[in-house]
Amino acid sequence: MSAMLDARASVVPERLLDAMRYSLMAGGKRIRPALLLECYHVCGGVDHALPMPAMLAIECIHTYSLIHDDLPCMDDDDLRRGKATCHRRFDEATAVLAADALQTLAFELLAVADIDSELRLELIRKLALAAGCQGMVGGQMMDMQSEQDPGIDMLMVERIHLHKTGALLCWCCEAGAILAGASAAQLEACSRYGKAVGLLFQIADDILDATASSEALGKSAGKDAAQSKATYVSVLGLVQARELAGEMLELALSACAELGKGGNHLNRLAQYMMERGR
Repeated sequence: MSAMLDARASVVPERLLDAMRYSLMAGGKRIRPALLLECYHVCGGVDHALPMPAMLAIECIHTYSLIHDDLPCMDDDDLRRGKATCHRRFDEATAVLAADALQTLAFELLAVADIDSELRLELIRKLALAAGCQGMVGGQMMDMQSEQDPGIDMLMVERIHLHKTGALLCWCCEAGAILAGASAAQLEACSRYGKAVGLLFQIADDILDATASSEALGKSAGKDAAQSKATYVSVLGLVQARELAGEMLELALSACAELGKGGNHLNRLAQYMMERGR
């Protein structure tokens, strides 16, 4: 990732590049590129360089979303990945522009990827849907509106997070399969796995927000409750949220089973997500 940004140093304002680098290289679990790579491998992909542009692209999209999510007009947070948020380290305008730059860079990376042109177009189209108003951005809007809705129910929470979190995680799994030339059955299994781990990841995140410390999380703990957000914990309580996480894990493992022995790594990734919420 650092080399990708270094290659643009002569054409990007230094402060903007510094802010992009600060957020993109801040660490994190890198779950999204890991999912993409494992789905690529399980569907027969062997060229390690081929999925790299898509892996970089999804990290750019994810990081842009975190920068925006932390802004004063959104969740107004001071801590991300154990460091000052981008707008605190730089300033609000620079943070907005850094996020904008990372978002568009993601599509540039896919557009120039050394893969078949029709495949490039399909990955770009799917990412636009997953990241935009029909996916993550739409989910963020629903999430914000839910803060003013005392009658929020389980179906609405699921709808929010299928869009806000699940859509991009599902894109990762489908993109990996597509890049590997997956069969229809393999693609369908990867897609089902992606939907299941998308919800599993969010449930675990909601549980952690309610139970872990800010130091352990690397971000401010307890913000969901403080902001009256619609979460699995606020609607179901901790016990039932953990039970639902277990159900999502079973769905993910069922999809893995259809992918043969190569699905072991995906199995472990799902187990890791489940462990986060315990």
